[in-house]
Amino acid sequence: MITAAVLAGYALLVGAAAPHALARARWPHRAPVLAVAVWLLLMVTFVVTAALAVYHLVMTEQHVHDGLIGLLSACGLAPGTPVGAAAPGGLGDTAALLAPAGVVLLPVLWLLRTAWTARAERRRQLDALRMIGRSSTVYGATIVEHPVAAVYCLPARPARVVVTRGALDALDDEQLRAALAHERAHIDGRHHLIQMLLRAFARAFPRLPLARHGQEQALLLLEMAADDRALRQHSRDALATALCEVAAGRVPRPALGMGGRGALIRLRRVLTPQPRPHGATRLGVALAAAGAPLFPLLLGCGPF
Repeated sequence: MITAAVLAGYALLVGAAAPHALARARWPHRAPVLAVAVWLLLMVTFVVTAALAVYHLVMTEQHVHDGLIGLLSACGLAPGTPVGAAAPGGLGDTAALLAPAGVVLLPVLWLLRTAWTARAERRRQLDALRMIGRSSTVYGATIVEHPVAAVYCLPARPARVVVTRGALDALDDEQLRAALAHERAHIDGRHHLIQMLLRAFARAFPRLPLARHGQEQALLLLEMAADDRALRQHSRDALATALCEVAAGRVPRPALGMGGRGALIRLRRVLTPQPRPHGATRLGVALAAAGAPLFPLLLGCGPF
């Protein structure tokens, strides 16, 4: 029971306390790619910790002390366990494994559903673009006749970058190319996959602060990462102007658009750049985040 209590406390720390601290921290906006990785690792840590905590609560005392061997034995996977042999704890313990398995399967099933829905939505958008859009070889994008300025990418097969007539009228050539570079950064970085992971976790644990803050903050950080990629080739003024012009443009649900919520924060960040965190700080954060899922594994799967 002590191990279960420690694991439950750790899950509470990761799921409730850590998200508030990370959301208020300043360094993530200066290292958005690392910060996204931290959010994702916290989510993995929470699932692992919660599953192990439930396992230690529902399994018999003998299996708990057997650690990982007890878990594998209960599943019939321990070395030397005869095929088809009953678990040492009987059918009750085997059935109890469904509880920790459910903690893991819940976000996985939501991920599958989210991926299926996103694929269907992208397919519908592609069909619509084939009818109302026209390809531009100059910009390598699809032009849509719509008065509202918007630039977004549709991460389908093939991926499309879409520009409305309003954006063409509002942006000059350099500004438009900066916006296009931002959207291509989303495609090259496979940001839509991270977006699906965040949405699936948020749907699996809707009341969890980690899910709420994680989705909100990580989506903003992905936009910042795309901004940084665009700034490698284009000026800050061009990107900032493009961001202002398309900030109010709405994009289809499966797409990743340059505007939207957080545009003001990103605009301030583009115009007033801050130095990246010190290398030692980045290394420390990366090691701490990578080690976060290991602690519950060592504690929950060890013979303690």
